[in-house]
Amino acid sequence: MPLPTSPVIRRARLGAELRQLRRREALTLEQVCERLGWASTSKLSRIELGQSRPDLADVLDLLDVYEVPSRQRDALIVIARDAATSRGWWKSLGEMGERQRTYAELEAGAAGIVEYQPAIVPGLLQTPAYARLRIVAGQLIDATVDVEADLRARAARQAVLRRVEPPRYTALLTELACEPGDDPVEVWREQLAQLLELAALPHVTIRLLRVGAGRRPLPLTPFSCYSFPDPADPRTVMLEALTTDVRLTTATDVDRYERMTDCLLETALPEEETLRALARRLDG
Repeated sequence: MPLPTSPVIRRARLGAELRQLRRREALTLEQVCERLGWASTSKLSRIELGQSRPDLADVLDLLDVYEVPSRQRDALIVIARDAATSRGWWKSLGEMGERQRTYAELEAGAAGIVEYQPAIVPGLLQTPAYARLRIVAGQLIDATVDVEADLRARAARQAVLRRVEPPRYTALLTELACEPGDDPVEVWREQLAQLLELAALPHVTIRLLRVGAGRRPLPLTPFSCYSFPDPADPRTVMLEALTTDVRLTTATDVDRYERMTDCLLETALPEEETLRALARRLDG
């Protein structure tokens, strides 16, 4: 069964709603914190940005300051409780590091996921052997990486595609991401076979992008787009960077990436043609 909507998404939604309420009352961060006796604005700023797990008592105090009517107040209290609780998340996600945990929360609570990868196969589609090569390579940049823990975390995340009610998942991969490079042939052949196996699932779509074949240049940075069962929860984009990934939830930012996704889908090979191209690579 799918996990409840992730705390990270509820925090983002709660923060956005509280920010709207404050602006509706024409109050500054300083004015609100002064009324509540909070030492600085950083606490309220972090709540509004969805960067900290909110204390329910603090949220109730904010709702009092903003004089929120009872029906809206009750709805926001539910969201605040979702944002503050773990609800078994940490136990379910095990020993994941912070970066993988953020992705896992988004994936497990999502109704739809679209990933663009210009250079490698996305983590949700990787075989253990292929994933090990990627993680070991990452040790050249961060020697503290625990390869075995990372592999277990990746396997736990991948279960989302095989649960009873999985998200709709689309992977947009460039030709470079679908080439073996320096990987051992047997590892790459196993990875290709897994791509074809996963693409046979009714909720999984893989589309291949030919470098230089489209009307527009391909983005250089990997990104993932997430939508959620509750349409009021913020659509989210994750940008994959070398050290710290970037999470975008404002409508303007997300709209741009969704337009980029539409452009990539227009350029990509159709699904059946993609599968034939992958099968040819496997047979070659």
